[in-house]
Order: sequence, then C-alpha cells, then structure tokens
Amino acid sequence: MERLRVLGPMLGRSAHLAKERMDARLSQYDVTPVQTHTLLYLHRHHGQAAQHEVIQHLRVKPSTANGILDRMEEKELVTRSVSDSDARRRLITLTEKGAALQADCRRLFMETEELMLGNLTEEERAALFGLLRRVTINLEEDRKL
Repeated sequence: MERLRVLGPMLGRSAHLAKERMDARLSQYDVTPVQTHTLLYLHRHHGQAAQHEVIQHLRVKPSTANGILDRMEEKELVTRSVSDSDARRRLITLTEKGAALQADCRRLFMETEELMLGNLTEEERAALFGLLRRVTINLEEDRKL
C-alpha cells in the first residue's frame, strides 16, 4: 500500500501555526500583518520607498495599498510626500513611531522563528532551510510551465 503523501498539508499546517503565533504576538501593537510587512520593507530601504515599489512588494492592487497606507498614516507610522525630483512620484517614509514599531515587529519575528526552530541543532536548521529552499525552487519552476 502506497504511503499517503502529507508534505503539502504539513507545510500548510506549519505555516498556519507560525502565522497564528506571530499574529498573537503582534496583536498587542495594533498592527496588521500587512502593515508589519510594510514597516519592515521600508526599514530595509533606509526608511523610505516609492509608493509603487511598496505596492509591488505587497503584491496588492493600488486601491488596496492606498487603504493600508491610509491606516498607517492615521496611526502615524508613515508619511506620504511628493518626490522633489518627480512630482508624479509619491514617497512613503517611516516616522519615528513607525521605526520603533518596526524594531518591535522584527524582534517578534525573530522570537517566533526561534519558537519554530525550537530544539533543532544548527545542522538540522541548515538542512531544513536547504530542503525548503529546494522545495520552493521546484514549485517556482512548475509555476513557469
């Protein structure tokens, strides 16, 4: 009898639990996961990025991104401005409050990742990352077909 394949459901369950644990930690900060990803993206880009780059990163419609950014502006996490070099270009900039929250979110991501990796040895961690990278490559290759 062929063994039932469970990799897909196992990966799905792991992803669900990781998101659940991260969301539980984030709930104390009144920030959504997509707002968190926006904060982290801006931090990686030295605190500022063009709005169209943020939209591309989030992989959402411009109208959805505008709603996300509107709420982030209301919370004083980001500001929007017009580029000095191109009046058609809108810039999204982290505020001090947004930068501080980003640091907290980054710490929570690290805590959650450590929770996920738990008692794995360094060798097991390296093997896991390598195998998941290969699984991702396989799936991305199939996407191109």
